[in-house]
Amino acid sequence: MSFIDSRTVFLITGVMGGLMALILLSLKRSYPPSIKGLREWGYSLAMLFLAGILSAARLQLPQVIGIAVTNILIWSALYLGYFGSQLFFGVKTNTGPWIALVAAVWLVSLWFTVADPNYVTRLRMSNLLMLLLFSLHAWLIFKNHLNSFAKVLAFSVLLLISGIQIMRFVTTFFYPPALNNLDTSLPHSIFNLGFAFSILLISISMILMATDKLRAELEHLATRDSLTNALTRRSMNDSIEQELRRCNRSQRDMALLVMDLDHFKAINDGFGHQTGDDVLVRFVGNVNKLLRQVDQLGRFGGEEFVALLPETSLQEAHLVAERIRTVAISQASESMPACTVSIGITTNSLPNDTVGTLLARADAAMYRAKANGRNRVEAAVV
Repeated sequence: MSFIDSRTVFLITGVMGGLMALILLSLKRSYPPSIKGLREWGYSLAMLFLAGILSAARLQLPQVIGIAVTNILIWSALYLGYFGSQLFFGVKTNTGPWIALVAAVWLVSLWFTVADPNYVTRLRMSNLLMLLLFSLHAWLIFKNHLNSFAKVLAFSVLLLISGIQIMRFVTTFFYPPALNNLDTSLPHSIFNLGFAFSILLISISMILMATDKLRAELEHLATRDSLTNALTRRSMNDSIEQELRRCNRSQRDMALLVMDLDHFKAINDGFGHQTGDDVLVRFVGNVNKLLRQVDQLGRFGGEEFVALLPETSLQEAHLVAERIRTVAISQASESMPACTVSIGITTNSLPNDTVGTLLARADAAMYRAKANGRNRVEAAVV
């Protein structure tokens, strides 16, 4: 019984793929280069667009083009989509074995197209190759945490279409085989429709994943200092305020360290601003190695930094500050001058403390360290 014209399904698949390819390739032009894989996703869908057009026009084309070229386009497109996801998630790739596998399957398929025509054999080979690509693609997304709707959608669709490939492969052994890929029987049409809508949903999930990643990058840029990657002053103030409220509720301690590099202007004047920037970057890197995961480090401007130490007493904060003072930037090199740091520390010792009063006390202690000879730690006087 005829269910739906397969050529219509192929044409719909191709048109949807072409439209989604245009969207992804336009996103590639406007998104930052750190978001990788969009170009490969776009080219993958563009290849599916061509494959859909060729499939729809198969009866008007030579077999080599209508079947063999269409197959290589589909398989290459599915691998290119998987390859794009590897780039998107920062996974190391090795394209050589995949190119060899796709080429080998295509050559065997070409034999069963021209020399010994056998549609069922070609179909089974295609199912197995697509099953491998879809299932590995699903596993890749699963390994990168299903922490967003876009990832859940992509994983679910890839898992579903993997199941469809298994069912399609199995049915070739129990039901009368179709004459060709344009067969309009109910099972064959359902498989084709499933493939078409799966490609649409996968392309939507790709766009959503790219949007999620862009939003995460913009949030990161909004909260991080562009030079040192420390928190910005605004973000640091928000973190201090949140921690202070938590400490007031639970009657816990927190400590603040205000740090200022000594004679930093002399470094800029004597070695140049690029070297000065390198000193700041090295300082932040060294300090982060000394802090716990729960601690936070922010840049308040120039060479002044603030560290937030949750659940830390004044004595413990003094030990941390001394470690920072001792090892942060104590060794000079040919390309990097030595630099010391003056540190002021305080804790939430008063019941009416605010972010402003805490920073003011720690800042006053830091200036006292400057006045007492620099390269030292001073605790705030309450």
